[in-house]
Amino acid sequence: MHKIIKATAFPDFTLELTFDDGACGRVDVSSRLHGPMFEPLRDPAFFQQVSVDPFGAVCWPNDADLSPDTLYADLHQLNV
Repeated sequence: MHKIIKATAFPDFTLELTFDDGACGRVDVSSRLHGPMFEPLRDPAFFQQVSVDPFGAVCWPNDADLSPDTLYADLHQLNV
């Protein structure tokens, strides 16, 4: 399992991520911001409140989170 060690949010609903193996890059998560848990993240100010939890997943104050393995795969699809 990959862990995220740093996450930075951008206004276009992308995240710049750094993983524990040194992989880094930007991932567009805008297509994942649907449903009751992720709807608040459509507010750019709220989206900016991203953090990394102790398990290496990105998360927000409302307990929404995204799997580091899925984001890692997304990052590597973009860089293939």
